[in-house]
Amino acid sequence: MSCRDYWDNASLINRQYHDREWGVPLFDDVKQFEFLMLEVMQCGLSWSTVINKRDVFRKCFDWFDFDKIAQYNQQDVARIMAEEGMIKSSRKIAAVIHNAQCFQKIRQEFGSFSEYLWRYSDGKTILYDRHEEGKIPASNGLSLQISKDLKKRGFKYLGAVTVYSHLQACGMINDHDKTCPRYAYINSHFPTVRKKRRLEK
Repeated sequence: MSCRDYWDNASLINRQYHDREWGVPLFDDVKQFEFLMLEVMQCGLSWSTVINKRDVFRKCFDWFDFDKIAQYNQQDVARIMAEEGMIKSSRKIAAVIHNAQCFQKIRQEFGSFSEYLWRYSDGKTILYDRHEEGKIPASNGLSLQISKDLKKRGFKYLGAVTVYSHLQACGMINDHDKTCPRYAYINSHFPTVRKKRRLEK
């Protein structure tokens, strides 16, 4: 099934996410943190569950303002756990708070999280051969490399598979199907670089 076929058969909220956000190169740190933490919240759940609860997450986590979240305490964990519609995982909630603190440290070191992340691709969206044909892995060498570094820096719930999903979502990797209009849009509006997928195993 092509990218377009999949999203055309998805819910309205999923289609809007695909057509407006997924895969568009992202350089805003608040949005980077939101996207990254949505991936954290998804662990063990379907993406539909997470995207449908996005407004709940935004309400609970101050619209993913990492500076505010980094100051949360146990009372905030209890508050979030009590929120209607929230995923009832104190570990994931605590991980978001902890990751916000780690996120701050990266910003202090590199100026921004986006600067830290995009240096891995020299600021360009990666086009791996055959990905546009649907030959998409769950993770690759790049996501493993970044995952290892993030873990070394203290981040939680960010394994190679989760990081790969983030690289797709934030536009570092263009994994839209070649028949999808978003594939051509991203390639024509942002700098890209082609790479061999076999070199990222």
